[in-house]
Amino acid sequence: MSKQEERLQKIIAQSGVTSRRKAEQLILDGKVKVNDKIVTEMGVKVTSNDKVEVDGVPLEKEEFVYYLLYKPKGVISSIKDDKGRKVVTDFLPEVEERIFPVGRLDYDTSGLLLLTNDGEFANQLMHPSKEINKVYVAKVKGIPHKKDLLRLRKGIQSDGEKLKAVNVSMISNDKDKKTSIIELTLHEGKNRQVRRMLEAIDFPVMKLKREQYSFLTLHGLNAGEYRALTPKEVNQLRNMSTKL
Repeated sequence: MSKQEERLQKIIAQSGVTSRRKAEQLILDGKVKVNDKIVTEMGVKVTSNDKVEVDGVPLEKEEFVYYLLYKPKGVISSIKDDKGRKVVTDFLPEVEERIFPVGRLDYDTSGLLLLTNDGEFANQLMHPSKEINKVYVAKVKGIPHKKDLLRLRKGIQSDGEKLKAVNVSMISNDKDKKTSIIELTLHEGKNRQVRRMLEAIDFPVMKLKREQYSFLTLHGLNAGEYRALTPKEVNQLRNMSTKL
């Protein structure tokens, strides 16, 4: 019986080295070898019998792992930083697998962040078509009116992009300090999206936290702490990410 063939970029992503998109770029950049020959074309298929190297390092199939981190403010959503700042993987020193964040949270934003070495799983979750709810709580300067919040649901233009929230609500406000706590639910994950949206309606963000990712919350965790996802949670996310 012949070994099953898979696309090269999928095999690289499944090994935990990087996401499928970045794997495709590595192939185009000539950094991938199959059976000691450099491959630079998309569409090449390999089996488990083939020898695959990325940047001169042979691929070793890792067991997939999945973690939920309460990312503190002042941390980079990356596995390394050329300026020497703290990165999210610094908070999971016991994890031996080559994990990376699923999407990102801004340096000044705290909250729920997933990390894994399953590139295909991460790519599926990040695809905009999956419309996964991401709930943020923002402390802003000023007290928005209902019409201001409605603008966020209808969508606003920012740097040539249309940014919109699925839902927006006022949790509380302080008339003396002239501040408000706003909850926003997004499907997208564009760069600094919540901050850009609130700045566009003249209510700049003072503090921002992602409270929820789909059905996952930060319950039981303090900033800087993490936990492994349960098999049930992983299956729920996988089912959501593979739906049409």
